[in-house]
Amino acid sequence: MFRINRRQLLQTALVAGISSGSARSEAVRKPLLKLSCNLFTFNSVLTKGEMTLAQVIDYCAELGFQAVDPTGYYFPGYPQPPAVAYINQIKRQAFLLGLDISGTGVRNNFAVADASKRNADVEHIKQWIEVAAQLGAPVLRVFAGQQDKGIPEAEIDKWVIENLRNCAEQAGRFGVILALQNHRDFIDTSEHLIRILKAVDSPWLASHLDIGGFRTADPYTDIANAIPYAVNWQIKENVFLKDQETPTDLPRLFGIIRKHGYRGYLPLETLGAGDPREKMKVFLARVRQALGKDSEPGAGVTEP
Repeated sequence: MFRINRRQLLQTALVAGISSGSARSEAVRKPLLKLSCNLFTFNSVLTKGEMTLAQVIDYCAELGFQAVDPTGYYFPGYPQPPAVAYINQIKRQAFLLGLDISGTGVRNNFAVADASKRNADVEHIKQWIEVAAQLGAPVLRVFAGQQDKGIPEAEIDKWVIENLRNCAEQAGRFGVILALQNHRDFIDTSEHLIRILKAVDSPWLASHLDIGGFRTADPYTDIANAIPYAVNWQIKENVFLKDQETPTDLPRLFGIIRKHGYRGYLPLETLGAGDPREKMKVFLARVRQALGKDSEPGAGVTEP
């Protein structure tokens, strides 16, 4: 059974002689958090043609992000894979701007009754695993999907598990981690998310932890439960207490993240009405304030 526990992974690497004992204790004591921008934030301006993908990436660099998540929807010709030349163009741009590519993502639905549609989405994900590898994205974000009505949950679980396992085998061949996002769809609790991950039982499938995807009495408890399985995030302005949208308690959230020793990217996403450029600027300022001085542009975010 695969459980993404960053402390255990680090310790395993160190035992293998990758790092010294002193480096291990220092790394575990100071979780490294890097701010990324999920480009779905700019969905409105990208789909209307008001900004290009390249312009959005430039803007993220201006804001001082350390990474970007260029969602697959915004590549020319999606859902078909983009031309290699275009992939390399985006890869080169990000590198010259000093930006990492923290991941990318696609649309899929493994919770529909039509097996031909599920199979088509498996092939779609496999194609984009290769795109992610070419792009240098370590993570490809995928979904369980929105279930058809009247079908038992246990039956849909079987479809989701089987298809994710199939895709994870391909992901392992290309060195890309599939990250299952809890997106207020078929999966809306940490218990269900973890159950799916355990059932697939692959080192190439983990959690893309969407803090707005849990509509429970206490989403922060669900977030804490899922952190050991997380390799990427969707940090949003709001969480849902049951179905009540509430501003995210960022100090509480980051306290939970640090307590559990997560190391890696924290992609931010803003949604709703308004200019996404201004909305992200404001949200990024709030995030930096909550994280402290080490989150200033150009700095790694480390726990004091």
